Amino acid sequence: MADESYPEDLRYHPEHDWARIEGDQATFGITWYAQDALGEVVFFDPPEVGAELSANQAYAEVESVKAVSDVFAPLSGEIVEVNEALAETPEKINDDPYGEGWMVKVRLGDPSEADQLLDVAGYKDLLKSDS
Repeated sequence: MADESYPEDLRYHPEHDWARIEGDQATFGITWYAQDALGEVVFFDPPEVGAELSANQAYAEVESVKAVSDVFAPLSGEIVEVNEALAETPEKINDDPYGEGWMVKVRLGDPSEADQLLDVAGYKDLLKSDS
């Protein structure tokens, strides 16, 4: 499993999802905290390319040895790519949640929604208040 980290260049959703925003596209995944709480991830049920996502809505499921959990979209948009490698190696979500464990890439519908997400300091404050 990866060491605890929260990269500075990401924006964070209170449901423990992250977005790496690059122009009018973003890559989504779950945070270190989320994968740690889940435990060993054994299955990722991705959405279809072309599916429309709404911010704050579940768009996929992650199954671990402990539970099945919804994955929430931090931003709205259309899925342009799914990380197909996770079908064969879902443990990448545990091993590298911000790199090879990414889940989907999205063409953003409303880039200004990013203003509603947390920066790394805000997300760490949220984690402190949850514990």
